[in-house]
Amino acid sequence: MFLKTSFTTLIVGVFVVYVLHTCWVMYGIVYTKPCDRPKSDNCITPFLAGNPKLQLSIYTALRPNAEGGHTLIHKEEEFDINTKFERIVNVSLPKKTRNNGTLYALIFVHQAGFTPWQDPRQVHLVAHLTTYMVPKQPEISLISGEDKTQSQAEDSPKKKQRAASGDGSTSTSDHPVSHWRSRLTLNVVGDHFVFDREYLPSDVHRYLRVFQNGKKMVYLPLLFVDELSNRVKDLVGINSTSTELPLTISYDSISLGRLRFWIHMQDAVYSLQQFGFTEKDADEIKGIFVDTNLYFLALTFFVAAFHLLFDFLAFKNDISFWKQKKSMVGMSSKAVLWRCFSTIVIFLYLFDEQTSLLVLIPAGIGSIIEVWKVKKAFKIQVFWKGGKPTFLFGKLDESERRTEEYDTLAMKYLSYLLYPLCIGGAVYALIFLRYKSWYSWLINSLVNGVYAFGFLFMLPQLFVNYKQYLFTDAFDVTGFQHLY
Repeated sequence: MFLKTSFTTLIVGVFVVYVLHTCWVMYGIVYTKPCDRPKSDNCITPFLAGNPKLQLSIYTALRPNAEGGHTLIHKEEEFDINTKFERIVNVSLPKKTRNNGTLYALIFVHQAGFTPWQDPRQVHLVAHLTTYMVPKQPEISLISGEDKTQSQAEDSPKKKQRAASGDGSTSTSDHPVSHWRSRLTLNVVGDHFVFDREYLPSDVHRYLRVFQNGKKMVYLPLLFVDELSNRVKDLVGINSTSTELPLTISYDSISLGRLRFWIHMQDAVYSLQQFGFTEKDADEIKGIFVDTNLYFLALTFFVAAFHLLFDFLAFKNDISFWKQKKSMVGMSSKAVLWRCFSTIVIFLYLFDEQTSLLVLIPAGIGSIIEVWKVKKAFKIQVFWKGGKPTFLFGKLDESERRTEEYDTLAMKYLSYLLYPLCIGGAVYALIFLRYKSWYSWLINSLVNGVYAFGFLFMLPQLFVNYKQYLFTDAFDVTGFQHLY
């Protein structure tokens, strides 16, 4: 008991230290120490303090260094740092981009009256206008074979002609293809912040361009491309016929603290992509920051942290309970088996839907734990002979056999209701809904049954508890009469 209490106390202590350390790190990211003496040579002053006339120019190019030519797609001649705007421009796609190639955006903030290529006071960044992603497999009706896109293509003359010629099938490749990023979000720091050379943040250093103005150092506007705003829902497929696509250019000023926070979040997402996370996996993480207010996000962090702690403690107690359990008296083994089956079905469904690894990995771990519980509940022992497994089931005592009889009886009554509902739902989905394959239909039907009728599997355990209570109560009454 002392060791268990000590372990729980240790976990809680580590959790408190982790939360406090995270708060300290977040404070260090948001807060930047300003220069105490703005007139000293140790300070870096902003170029924007002189209210210069600026211009925003955006070009497209096949290479990030603009070799091979560039094309001007937008010019904001009277560019005000503190004025928010949104523009929609049509961008012509080069032939290489249409043939599964890439396209870059070159963003310049420079002095008005100069071209960005001749202005020594210009700042620029390069952003991807295309990204590679595996296209989503089309959903079809498994009975008629009709594609979902075909049923909506009656208003397209080209698709009518293709359907008339018999070329109505849509084939998708498993290889990544080029997709168009329909949004470009730009930010410039509007604060006239004075940096101290000795306390210059490393995350801002790579965006900082300085020049010597007499004895003072002056930094140019801090330009930032918000990659977190590039969501999967905004991607548009590119093919050989896509000669022109729209691009939404969105601009807003940003504070220095928010800029530093956004830089760290973008670096975290980029690191996950280097470890194998796909564009869809990264999109799940982007949605946490983009679709949520920062103050609400901070509250969500604390709630999620405590939820994680309670989940871990519950997980530890669950493992300890099943590890020490030697008898299944009073417990429904069918309910344990159903929980294992439903967890595996949900995992397979998430895998078929190509869900984010952040959700898929915990679901897989939960499935392994449920399989271990089934092994404990049915007293299964595995022996390996010549590379082949042999399963040995343990024997049940009298009390466990009585519980098993109640459990089997409850499942018999439950099957009269559950099986018709699940089969009816699967047949309805087969007729009226569309799926990628027969396997996808099977997994979706099973997971729908799990979500819709999973609560019914509480009934076997309730039935076992009810029968166990009657048996125990009758035994106590008989014993009481026997004593007197």
